[in-house]
Amino acid sequence: MSSFRTAPPTADDGTATIGVAIAIPEPWATELQEYRLRIGDPTALGVPTHITLIPPTVVDRELGPIVEHLAGAAADTEPFRVHLRGTGTFRPVSPVVFIGLAEGISQCEALAGAVRRGPLSVDIEFPYHPHVTVAHQMSDGDLDRAFDDLADFDCSFEVRGFHLYVHRGAAGWVPVETFTL
Repeated sequence: MSSFRTAPPTADDGTATIGVAIAIPEPWATELQEYRLRIGDPTALGVPTHITLIPPTVVDRELGPIVEHLAGAAADTEPFRVHLRGTGTFRPVSPVVFIGLAEGISQCEALAGAVRRGPLSVDIEFPYHPHVTVAHQMSDGDLDRAFDDLADFDCSFEVRGFHLYVHRGAAGWVPVETFTL
């Protein structure tokens, strides 16, 4: 079983920082990523456009049990449709503006629940709310601008899988495994 810590790993301490997420397909992934970079979001570089299933989590570096667990969760899940539409915010609790889900919420919740068992049984700080972050840790004015700029954003796609990401320092979040539903 993997052990979890809230502190980032130290150099070569036998841990890895992972995340599990649904990648947003093209052309929307690039469109939203470029928007985040253009407005100066300091967290955008190295973060693929995604819907989080497991937030950044420190685990034992041996990922075999996690990969096996995620493969099982994927095998038990049918592909589903996601419709992203409009903006929302977590302010004042958290300085985040996001694109909301108009369709696929319950399927994302079920998938997140499935992956958060076994070796990835982890408590999360806030209730799970599937979304796509488009602005984070910015001034209120910049967050307001992102909220307004993307209010009409609308796209739909079929979710056929998800990824295990490992944080690789300056390279950011790198997908290391893909799991097909």
